[in-house]
Order: sequence, then C-alpha cells, then structure tokens
Amino acid sequence: MKVLIGNLLVMAVLFLSACSPKLSPFSQRLIDQNGWSEDELQQIQFYLSDDVVLKRDFTRGSSEIVGGEIKMVNGRKVEEVKISKGTPGILLFQPKSNRMAVSFESGRDADTKYLMFGPNPKRGKNYVLLASDWKNRRGKVQYDGKTYYTSSNSALATLMVDLKRRGNTSVKSRSAKGRKID
Repeated sequence: MKVLIGNLLVMAVLFLSACSPKLSPFSQRLIDQNGWSEDELQQIQFYLSDDVVLKRDFTRGSSEIVGGEIKMVNGRKVEEVKISKGTPGILLFQPKSNRMAVSFESGRDADTKYLMFGPNPKRGKNYVLLASDWKNRRGKVQYDGKTYYTSSNSALATLMVDLKRRGNTSVKSRSAKGRKID
C-alpha cells in the first residue's frame, strides 16, 4: 500500500511539473523579433525571476496605515513589501520604448503599485529591475508613489515569460533541374 501511495505521489509531481510553465527571460530581442506594440505587450503574462524586497522608513509622526508589513528595526518603523519569485505581473504602461512599468499586485490602487524594468546590456538585454540610483549596494525605486530601497540582491530580478516554442516549421522546398546550353 505504501509503495502504491509513493508511486501515485511521484506521478502527481511529474504531472504537475509537466504542466508548469517553462519560463524564459524576457528580452529586448524578443520585442524586436516580434515587433510587439504596447497593446500586445499588455497581453503577455510576466513573472518575477527572484524575490524583490522593498523597504522604507516611516517619517516621524506618521500614522499612515499601509497594506504592507510594518516592522520595528532598531526602534524605527519600517514598511516592507515582498514580491516573491514566480509572482505573476502585467504591463501597465511604457513610459518610453525600452522601459516597462509592471504591476505584481491586484485590488484597489494596484495601478499605482508597479516596478520599472528595462534591458540590461550586461545580461543579454534581459529586462531587469531598474532603480533611479544604486548607492552602497541599495537601489532607490518608486513604488505606490513613495520612495523605497531594495538590496543589490533584487538587482538580479528579471522579467520572465512562458515562451512556448512551436516546432512547426514550414519549409517550402524545390529542386533545381539544371540548365543546359541550347
């Protein structure tokens, strides 16, 4: 009986892993090859390659209630927003051709909660998390109209897509018959 249950579990894991998306990095090359417009890009489901953790200190006297988690760090109030690896997101808008505002949240005010991504030449022009400034291994980003900071670990966060490559290649072929002198 234990062997049967073990075999069923193995089969279930294999089945579920076969159904899970095969994620590939999203790159400028994909956009260029396909000539996608902003409207078409908004129909693509994006995923996050790595965890992104955003933190910000509250100002003194602030009594604002926020949707993120509030922690006390060395006597300071800190708001933290964590976006986990594999979280799905959508393109909200493109402020310019090689920048994408991607939201990983749903619900009220979700359209103000987005991160900016752009192609990084050092990473094969894959779309990575952008910060307005990187200083002392911390990136400064805008999120929900507020300034947050993220660690250099989040700099590796890349947009991923479920890229299904079709093996159906159509080849039109013919053979030359040759040409003789008349």
